[in-house]
Amino acid sequence: MAERVVLITGATGNLGRAVAAAFEAEGARLALVGSRSESLDEAFPKRDPRHLKLAADLVDAGAAAGAVAEAERQFGRIDALCALAGGFHMGEPVHDMPPDAWKRMMELNVATVMNVAKAAVPGMIARKSGRIVTVGSMAALKGGAEMSAYASSKSTVMRLTESMAAELRGHGINVNCVLPSTIDTPENRAAMPKADPEKWVRPADLAAVIAFLCSDGARAMHGALVPVVGLV
Repeated sequence: MAERVVLITGATGNLGRAVAAAFEAEGARLALVGSRSESLDEAFPKRDPRHLKLAADLVDAGAAAGAVAEAERQFGRIDALCALAGGFHMGEPVHDMPPDAWKRMMELNVATVMNVAKAAVPGMIARKSGRIVTVGSMAALKGGAEMSAYASSKSTVMRLTESMAAELRGHGINVNCVLPSTIDTPENRAAMPKADPEKWVRPADLAAVIAFLCSDGARAMHGALVPVVGLV
């Protein structure tokens, strides 16, 4: 991945920082997209000419297109897109779900992927080369109680990934999706204090899988849904 340009959305999150570290170690140039400039500066405090920090609300298609255009202007191209931005909501059965919960999950988990992919794909098609990695969830393989909005949105990401893979494979573009179980984050540890985090997926381990899917070694993979489950 040396000198390749990787655009990472959700870059300020636990997974985003781990993915950025993985690609930085391989010598890639990074376009780091987060929702707020302050969060980007906190997550990536050092000045580095190989890093481009971009604040954008990816739910807004225009903002997503602007971030992609700026990355292409600064670095000349985007070789790989890691669409990590998203969110989580659970707690109510369908009949008690707040009216905006469904909409918000679809915005955070689906619209962010759709908007940034729509902006990045034309350049990849022109170069006949590209990698796109999305994030689904093992929880989306089957609907569970009190998480219908989240599971449905991540299931949509998985179907979107498969569709893009079928559409773009002839253009030299690989599109694949990772399906983590529970990721070991401070937030998940606080929410599930009785669970054993040693069984969860470490962000660095998930980042390694994502980095592989962006590498030449994954050139034969199209539309794969890759479970990354730890010991869960």
